[in-house]
Amino acid sequence: MEKREEFNSGLKTALKNQDKIAVSTIRLILAALKDRDISARGEGRSEGINEAEILSMLQSMIKQRKDSIKMYEEAGRMELAQQEADEIKVIESFLPKQLDEEQVKAEVEALIAELDAQSVKDMGKVMAELKVRFAGQIDMGKAGGLVKEKLS
Repeated sequence: MEKREEFNSGLKTALKNQDKIAVSTIRLILAALKDRDISARGEGRSEGINEAEILSMLQSMIKQRKDSIKMYEEAGRMELAQQEADEIKVIESFLPKQLDEEQVKAEVEALIAELDAQSVKDMGKVMAELKVRFAGQIDMGKAGGLVKEKLS
């Protein structure tokens, strides 16, 4: 099932179950998707953003919420931090299964060998390929640190 259909189906289910957090989070996802589609159309891509870009958008939404959780916890606003954590769970439900740390290490090492990356100068090439192959399955922030460490 295409991601767009998945979001609409998820929204219908959340509305039926009267799951307020899921309804509001999926609506946020749909609004962000619409924004990105409009930008893509401005660049001449009439079909909007593709699946990989949708997965990347979801990853960045999760990252934003993790940053918010830190700020809320530092400010002692635990109820707001919990709300952000609940939203993360909803967003993650639309992502493919995440690779664990060992799998990420193995994939990074294999990709470095495959692309014959020698130094940190090749990091961009490795990261670009990781994004293409594992969109939505890897935390790119952590993967970036791992790639840098392996190429140093």
